[in-house]
Amino acid sequence: MSLTRRQVSAAGLGLPLALTVTGTAQAASGRPRPRTLYIAGDSTAAQKYADAAPETGWGTALPFLLRPGLEVANHAVNGRSSKSFVDEGQLDTILAAVRPGDLLLIQFAHNDEKATDPTRYTEPRTTYQEYLRLYVDGARARGARPVLATAVERRRFDAGGTAVPSHGDYPAAMRALAQQERVALLDTQALSLALWQELGAEETKKYFNWTATEQDNTHFNPPGAIAVARLVARELLRTRVLAPRDVRRLNDVIPESWITWPAAGATA
Repeated sequence: MSLTRRQVSAAGLGLPLALTVTGTAQAASGRPRPRTLYIAGDSTAAQKYADAAPETGWGTALPFLLRPGLEVANHAVNGRSSKSFVDEGQLDTILAAVRPGDLLLIQFAHNDEKATDPTRYTEPRTTYQEYLRLYVDGARARGARPVLATAVERRRFDAGGTAVPSHGDYPAAMRALAQQERVALLDTQALSLALWQELGAEETKKYFNWTATEQDNTHFNPPGAIAVARLVARELLRTRVLAPRDVRRLNDVIPESWITWPAAGATA
């Protein structure tokens, strides 16, 4: 583990306190500095590249639902868990860049569940929560606001056509941690499960990365990424992490053509 809870807390000594939910960070000039929303997460949120199209992370679609000037810095990485993201230094990178008034949105569980992989596996009520606390403490130590988001659901239906949860105890563990630490919680797991149930087994294929050569029930295509990003934006508004002026197009059609995939190896 590259950071301990004590280390991230100590690193923030002497830094300004976090600003209010709708406040704006002040630049050295005294003029407001635009806030940035950082995303720490896995492949369901990550920027995809041309060689993976049409696979799309919901973090790619989120900027279309936020006001201009509220930047999104998508640091989500394919295949990472709350543990491996920290152990590989990805959290360090975010904490080196984050500034007072920024937001850190944290979504993990898909790869934390991989019990056969010790580099990624965490146990929901112990190590999973311990790693998540590093993100929470690291953000707060730098005057930024942490936001926890339960993992978006996979496309999984039983024989009767009922959408089935796939993340075990991880969402409940995150909800409990959010309550303990008084952190805003976006319950994207419950909301996405309800959306998949509403759409049904066949219609949801249009939201996941189903192609002529692949039947992917975890990752999204553009319509799916846009739908999940909309859930995230609405939750950011509901929890008052963002103000009404910070969001847009919550009920508008977002053209799929707005989604783009940079060339492989390009900077996201």
